[in-house]
Amino acid sequence: MQLFQCQCCGQLLHFENTVCLRCNRQVGYLPDRATMAAVEAEGPVWRLAAGETALPDPDQEYRFCANWELSGCNWMLRADRGETFCRACRHNRTVPDLSDPLNHSRWQKIEAAKRRLIYTLERLDLPMPQAGDGHPEPMVFDFLADSPDQSNRVMTGHADGVVTIALTEADDAHREKLRQDMNEGYRTLLGHFRHEIGHYYWDLLVRDGGRVEEFRDLFGDESFDYGAALQAHYQNGAPAGWETAHVSAYATMHPWEDWAETWAHYLHMVDTIETAAAFGMSVEPELDDEGDLSTELDFDPYRVRRIRRLVSAWMPLTVALNAMNRSMGQNDLYPFVLPEPVLQKLGFVHDLVSAARPGQGTGGAPDVDGDLAGAQSGQGRPAPGDQARDAEPALR
Repeated sequence: MQLFQCQCCGQLLHFENTVCLRCNRQVGYLPDRATMAAVEAEGPVWRLAAGETALPDPDQEYRFCANWELSGCNWMLRADRGETFCRACRHNRTVPDLSDPLNHSRWQKIEAAKRRLIYTLERLDLPMPQAGDGHPEPMVFDFLADSPDQSNRVMTGHADGVVTIALTEADDAHREKLRQDMNEGYRTLLGHFRHEIGHYYWDLLVRDGGRVEEFRDLFGDESFDYGAALQAHYQNGAPAGWETAHVSAYATMHPWEDWAETWAHYLHMVDTIETAAAFGMSVEPELDDEGDLSTELDFDPYRVRRIRRLVSAWMPLTVALNAMNRSMGQNDLYPFVLPEPVLQKLGFVHDLVSAARPGQGTGGAPDVDGDLAGAQSGQGRPAPGDQARDAEPALR
């Protein structure tokens, strides 16, 4: 994530801010400009506030997303387009009963995670068709609550373009209990979004992109019965030695889950590296005589040509971040290892993402350099169709 600055007073603005903490002006995110800006009300519309830093087109009129009224969004849209919801919230199909205060507070957390996901997808220039665009499989979100008597429990998953997020995943205590019960190293709302949207992009980039055979060479044959694989995984667990070829135990369940876990890691990498670069971070420990744990985070991770550039920065960064977490008595921020087969899979994801950008070609073989072999980082769903569970181990 980038860092932003109030154009009126110079205060640092974060992606989730709604008010500048120095000058107290209202702020919103302008997706067309990929920036946060202070705004001032002018009747029913908002204009960019005049300040020390000039912004282009200062007379443009904006409105806040309709979910802003519910403290559920801080994105803005041009007032002359006649739209009610911002381009992140237009992907919502179903939200819970927001008259229930508990549903409302959980939904707000889900929306915050969703906006981070949409930011990353936009930075990657990935297709995000909306319902009504005429696309056969638009990207749709359902945020659902369990029935009051618990007779109908919502399961997080993906099916035919619809990503369902169970509202209970926004309950920190519930999510942490599931994480421990399932022996997961990591489980977050943002991780759910990144994993489930991976299933969606398998449909668009692999299946519809004609890359199934290449996928099978790395991940295995996805035509293997998903229901049987799910049952076997929960009965028997991951096979011994899974760490040598998979990013998580759950990735061993089925090639679709291996893909979704790998995809989620790729999104973790680009977002975290962008944040580190925005803060001007570098890693150069004095005891690192060989330079294996050193890196300069001074590049745009969304535009690198080779996966090697991402991974070479990711390794030292996660070692440093894990050490910082331990200094605060917290678990490792990134409790995973990336063996060579996982790096090859990440390279395939990177290749597909790069090829999907407007004006790019069809891509080629995964762009992973040989000197990444054996590299490691850190220490270390339901998916397509209507198979579903509430407590599946995954990259969360």
